[in-house]
Amino acid sequence: MITLYCFRRAPGLPDISPFVVKAMLLLKLAGLDYEENRNGFAKAPKGKLPYIDDEGTLVADSTFIRWHIEKTRGVDFDAHLTPEQRAVGWAVEKMCENHLYWILARGRWLDDANFARGPAKIFEAAPALMRPIIKWMVRRKVTKSLHLQGIGRHSGEEAARLGVKDVETLATVLGDKPYLFGDAPCGADATVFAFVAGVLSPTWESPVRDAAAAKPNLVAYRDRLMSKYFPDFA
Repeated sequence: MITLYCFRRAPGLPDISPFVVKAMLLLKLAGLDYEENRNGFAKAPKGKLPYIDDEGTLVADSTFIRWHIEKTRGVDFDAHLTPEQRAVGWAVEKMCENHLYWILARGRWLDDANFARGPAKIFEAAPALMRPIIKWMVRRKVTKSLHLQGIGRHSGEEAARLGVKDVETLATVLGDKPYLFGDAPCGADATVFAFVAGVLSPTWESPVRDAAAAKPNLVAYRDRLMSKYFPDFA
């Protein structure tokens, strides 16, 4: 049995982290049973979640989890794609993971109201007396990371404009197809679904969320995959 180490659930989401949701969907697409463990952050091999324990083999990072599944289970998530589609799928994934992610993080961690609705919930298990200090320390670390990455140097309005562009790009690539490249999901769908679901989450307010909610194909895409693979959250 594979153990997937996660954060915590959020309203309408099987996990607060899109990377964890991506890993969950990859496991489901591969037809693999797994159990969730939400107490493994302290032992995370790379200091981040998700990671899996596959019968004693630890694999950290959602992309390396995907490659591990493909190698050990003989799965090719992109078997039905052309080489060009595989390349586009990779590029779209990296836009989500290395650009849109930081915009979402900025909107959730730096905005006080959004922080209270979302990331603050992560710290509920911490001792009450220490909770404010831990929150402050982690928010400070996230703020520094955002500044170093670059998105934190933009104003909220500027970052939102970039996020809206990402959302519009996703809507254009999806078009009127059920999945990114036709009638069957591929590996990149795990990433795109995770981020579209995260963008549309009611735990934050932003022009980026408004832009996604105004795209009927993105909303239908989120609903379609949520109903099929995460019916408890549909």
